[in-house]
Amino acid sequence: MWYNFVTNRCFMVIRIVAWEQVDLRRGKEKKRIMEKLTSKTERLMTERFGKDTVIALATTEDGVPYVRYVNAFYEDGAFYIITHALSGKMKQLGKNPAAAIAGEWFTAQGTGINLGYFGKQENREIAEKLRKAFAAWIDNGHNDFADENTCILCVRLSDGVLLSHGERYEIDFTKE
Repeated sequence: MWYNFVTNRCFMVIRIVAWEQVDLRRGKEKKRIMEKLTSKTERLMTERFGKDTVIALATTEDGVPYVRYVNAFYEDGAFYIITHALSGKMKQLGKNPAAAIAGEWFTAQGTGINLGYFGKQENREIAEKLRKAFAAWIDNGHNDFADENTCILCVRLSDGVLLSHGERYEIDFTKE
Protein backbone atom coordinates (compact mmCIF):
# COMPACT_ATOMS: atom_id res chain seq x y z
CA MET A 1 0.00 0.00 0.00
CA TRP A 2 1.37 3.42 -0.95
CA TYR A 3 0.28 6.87 0.12
CA ASN A 4 0.78 9.82 -2.20
CA PHE A 5 1.17 12.94 -0.05
CA VAL A 6 0.82 15.25 -3.04
CA THR A 7 -2.62 14.01 -4.08
CA ASN A 8 -3.62 12.67 -0.65
CA ARG A 9 -4.53 9.35 -2.22
CA CYS A 10 -3.89 5.89 -0.95
CA PHE A 11 -3.41 3.20 -3.59
CA MET A 12 -2.05 -0.28 -4.10
CA VAL A 13 0.01 -1.49 -6.99
CA ILE A 14 -0.91 -5.03 -7.91
CA ARG A 15 1.29 -7.08 -10.19
CA ILE A 16 0.33 -10.51 -11.40
CA VAL A 17 3.24 -12.70 -12.43
CA ALA A 18 3.69 -16.25 -13.62
CA TRP A 19 4.85 -18.43 -10.78
CA GLU A 20 5.82 -21.91 -9.77
CA GLN A 21 4.53 -23.73 -6.72
CA VAL A 22 6.67 -26.07 -4.68
CA ASP A 23 4.88 -29.03 -3.14
CA LEU A 24 6.80 -29.31 0.10
CA ARG A 25 5.23 -32.64 1.01
CA ARG A 26 6.74 -34.31 -2.01
CA GLY A 27 9.65 -31.98 -2.68
CA LYS A 28 8.43 -31.51 -6.25
CA GLU A 29 7.86 -28.32 -8.19
CA LYS A 30 4.55 -27.85 -9.94
CA LYS A 31 4.55 -25.44 -12.85
CA ARG A 32 1.30 -23.57 -13.25
CA ILE A 33 0.50 -23.20 -16.90
CA MET A 34 -2.53 -21.39 -18.21
CA GLU A 35 -4.87 -23.57 -20.17
CA LYS A 36 -7.35 -22.58 -22.81
CA LEU A 37 -10.95 -22.06 -21.86
CA THR A 38 -12.39 -25.58 -21.65
CA SER A 39 -16.03 -26.62 -21.76
CA LYS A 40 -15.83 -27.13 -17.98
CA THR A 41 -14.41 -23.67 -17.22
CA GLU A 42 -16.80 -22.04 -19.72
CA ARG A 43 -19.71 -23.78 -17.95
CA LEU A 44 -18.44 -22.57 -14.55
CA MET A 45 -18.05 -19.02 -15.88
CA THR A 46 -21.53 -19.02 -17.44
CA GLU A 47 -23.17 -20.46 -14.31
CA ARG A 48 -21.52 -17.86 -12.11
CA PHE A 49 -21.52 -14.78 -14.34
CA GLY A 50 -24.00 -15.43 -17.21
CA LYS A 51 -26.61 -13.32 -15.41
CA ASP A 52 -26.78 -9.94 -13.71
CA THR A 53 -23.66 -9.93 -11.58
CA VAL A 54 -21.67 -7.21 -9.86
CA ILE A 55 -17.96 -7.08 -10.68
CA ALA A 56 -15.19 -4.64 -9.92
CA LEU A 57 -13.88 -3.03 -13.10
CA ALA A 58 -10.41 -1.46 -13.02
CA THR A 59 -8.99 1.03 -15.50
CA THR A 60 -6.02 3.39 -15.36
CA GLU A 61 -5.34 7.00 -16.20
CA ASP A 62 -1.87 8.53 -16.08
CA GLY A 63 -0.62 5.50 -14.14
CA VAL A 64 -3.32 5.81 -11.46
CA PRO A 65 -5.71 2.85 -11.06
CA TYR A 66 -9.46 3.45 -10.82
CA VAL A 67 -11.86 0.75 -9.65
CA ARG A 68 -15.64 0.79 -9.58
CA TYR A 69 -18.44 -1.75 -9.23
CA VAL A 70 -20.58 -2.37 -12.31
CA ASN A 71 -23.39 -4.70 -13.26
CA ALA A 72 -22.12 -7.10 -15.88
CA PHE A 73 -23.14 -10.12 -17.94
CA TYR A 74 -20.67 -12.80 -19.09
CA GLU A 75 -20.77 -14.63 -22.43
CA ASP A 76 -18.09 -16.31 -24.56
CA GLY A 77 -14.98 -14.91 -22.91
CA ALA A 78 -16.25 -11.37 -22.36
CA PHE A 79 -18.17 -9.28 -19.85
CA TYR A 80 -20.78 -6.81 -21.15
CA ILE A 81 -21.71 -3.64 -19.29
CA ILE A 82 -24.25 -0.90 -20.06
CA THR A 83 -22.67 2.49 -19.45
CA HIS A 84 -22.43 6.05 -20.72
CA ALA A 85 -19.92 6.89 -23.45
CA LEU A 86 -18.84 10.07 -21.64
CA SER A 87 -18.26 8.39 -18.26
CA GLY A 88 -14.84 8.35 -16.63
CA LYS A 89 -14.37 4.64 -17.29
CA MET A 90 -15.03 5.05 -21.01
CA LYS A 91 -12.71 8.05 -21.27
CA GLN A 92 -9.98 6.08 -19.48
CA LEU A 93 -10.48 3.04 -21.71
CA GLY A 94 -10.37 5.32 -24.76
CA LYS A 95 -6.85 6.36 -23.76
CA ASN A 96 -5.75 2.92 -22.53
CA PRO A 97 -8.00 -0.08 -23.30
CA ALA A 98 -6.32 -2.32 -20.68
CA ALA A 99 -8.86 -3.38 -18.07
CA ALA A 100 -9.02 -5.76 -15.13
CA ILE A 101 -12.01 -7.26 -13.39
CA ALA A 102 -12.70 -9.07 -10.14
CA GLY A 103 -15.83 -10.98 -9.28
CA GLU A 104 -16.91 -13.89 -7.15
CA TRP A 105 -13.66 -15.88 -6.79
CA PHE A 106 -12.48 -14.69 -10.22
CA THR A 107 -9.93 -12.15 -11.44
CA ALA A 108 -8.94 -11.38 -15.02
CA GLN A 109 -7.31 -8.97 -17.42
CA GLY A 110 -8.60 -7.93 -20.79
CA THR A 111 -9.33 -5.17 -23.27
CA GLY A 112 -12.20 -2.71 -22.99
CA ILE A 113 -14.05 -2.20 -26.27
CA ASN A 114 -16.80 0.37 -26.80
CA LEU A 115 -19.41 -1.41 -28.92
CA GLY A 116 -21.26 1.88 -29.38
CA TYR A 117 -24.87 2.87 -28.92
CA PHE A 118 -27.01 0.30 -27.10
CA GLY A 119 -29.80 0.69 -29.68
CA LYS A 120 -27.81 0.28 -32.88
CA GLN A 121 -28.62 -2.67 -35.11
CA GLU A 122 -25.21 -4.36 -34.73
CA ASN A 123 -25.78 -4.54 -30.94
CA ARG A 124 -29.31 -5.92 -31.13
CA GLU A 125 -28.45 -9.51 -30.13
CA ILE A 126 -26.28 -8.62 -27.11
CA ALA A 127 -28.65 -5.77 -26.14
CA GLU A 128 -31.55 -8.25 -25.94
CA LYS A 129 -29.46 -10.53 -23.71
CA LEU A 130 -28.56 -7.58 -21.48
CA ARG A 131 -32.23 -6.52 -21.25
CA LYS A 132 -33.11 -10.03 -20.11
CA ALA A 133 -30.19 -10.36 -17.66
CA PHE A 134 -30.78 -6.88 -16.17
CA ALA A 135 -34.62 -7.05 -16.29
CA ALA A 136 -34.98 -6.33 -12.56
CA TRP A 137 -33.57 -2.80 -12.89
CA ILE A 138 -32.84 -1.88 -16.52
CA ASP A 139 -35.90 0.36 -16.91
CA ASN A 140 -35.72 2.06 -13.49
CA GLY A 141 -34.77 5.41 -15.02
CA HIS A 142 -31.00 5.11 -14.63
CA ASN A 143 -30.51 4.39 -18.33
CA ASP A 144 -31.65 6.69 -21.13
CA PHE A 145 -31.92 4.44 -24.17
CA ALA A 146 -32.88 7.40 -26.39
CA ASP A 147 -29.42 8.90 -25.67
CA GLU A 148 -26.90 7.65 -28.23
CA ASN A 149 -24.21 7.91 -25.53
CA THR A 150 -25.81 4.95 -23.74
CA CYS A 151 -23.41 2.30 -24.92
CA ILE A 152 -22.26 -1.25 -24.37
CA LEU A 153 -18.79 -1.85 -22.99
CA CYS A 154 -17.31 -5.23 -23.83
CA VAL A 155 -14.37 -6.38 -21.72
CA ARG A 156 -12.79 -9.10 -23.87
CA LEU A 157 -10.79 -11.28 -21.48
CA SER A 158 -7.22 -12.32 -22.17
CA ASP A 159 -6.38 -14.32 -19.04
CA GLY A 160 -7.77 -14.96 -15.59
CA VAL A 161 -7.92 -17.12 -12.49
CA LEU A 162 -11.15 -18.86 -11.45
CA LEU A 163 -11.57 -20.64 -8.13
CA SER A 164 -14.35 -23.19 -7.81
CA HIS A 165 -14.96 -25.94 -5.26
CA GLY A 166 -11.33 -26.08 -4.14
CA GLU A 167 -9.95 -26.06 -7.68
CA ARG A 168 -7.88 -23.27 -9.26
CA TYR A 169 -8.25 -22.72 -12.99
CA GLU A 170 -5.75 -20.46 -14.74
CA ILE A 171 -7.42 -19.61 -18.02
CA ASP A 172 -5.99 -18.26 -21.25
CA PHE A 173 -9.06 -16.84 -22.99
CA THR A 174 -7.07 -16.16 -26.17
CA LYS A 175 -6.23 -19.78 -26.99
CA GLU A 176 -8.51 -21.70 -29.30
